[in-house]
Amino acid sequence: MIVAQVFLILLTIGFLAPVVWALLSAFKPANDIIRAPLSFDPTTFTLDNYTAMFEDVPIGSGFVNTGIVLLVKGTITLFCAPLAAYAFAKYDFRGKNLIFGAVLVTLMLPTIVLIIPLLLEMKQLGWVNTYQALILPGAVDAFAIFWMRQVIAAVPDELLDAARVDGCGEFGIFWRVVLPVIRPGIAGLAVLTLMNIYNDFVWPVVIASSDARATLQVVLSTLAQNITGNRIGADYATVTGELLAASSVALIPLLVLFIALQRHFINGILAGSVKG
Repeated sequence: MIVAQVFLILLTIGFLAPVVWALLSAFKPANDIIRAPLSFDPTTFTLDNYTAMFEDVPIGSGFVNTGIVLLVKGTITLFCAPLAAYAFAKYDFRGKNLIFGAVLVTLMLPTIVLIIPLLLEMKQLGWVNTYQALILPGAVDAFAIFWMRQVIAAVPDELLDAARVDGCGEFGIFWRVVLPVIRPGIAGLAVLTLMNIYNDFVWPVVIASSDARATLQVVLSTLAQNITGNRIGADYATVTGELLAASSVALIPLLVLFIALQRHFINGILAGSVKG
């Protein structure tokens, strides 16, 4: 037991050390980050990296675009995926297993394979550099449906039959009976969905080529170019300091989200592990 605890502590330190270093280094003078990367002198504490970063990088618009995509795309996923999963888990219809198998097959397709077809489709629809293109593709993905099917399959059929006897409609059964029972699973899916959308980079960098629709991850990927383009004579230390500042700011929403929903996330993981 002691050996296991020591191992977990060392593993935790190994995972947290780079994050702590990045957070502390963002408050160091830019030259000190390069000159003495592993040291931290509280007397040299400064906000210059953050001030310069907000002047050089359009991180605010990145947050706004990411927030819009998170809100709309997350809502679509959390509403439609449980409905589809409910049909697969509790209804018998012709071709159900075939359709569900086809849904699962899409999990094995790498994202890069779908980039060109999706881009051509968005071009035909005139949706390049629009919120529609950022939101709709992948709004209801196979993993979300599979996750919720596993959760809903554990709901006793007797609850559904009792609701039908009481005269409840099919959507009413889902909304009033199933939904309250699977709330932990939805909470877990919500955390994973929001994290995936927030960290998504490949599709946004392809479809949102303009700064007006660039999400936070796209803004961060072009951060060095923005800094050197907006500041004449910007050196490696300046770029590094502002990059650490921007990364620290981008990390805050995920930390807050995980800390606030940690209990629901763990319960959702356990709920999603039920075999249906």
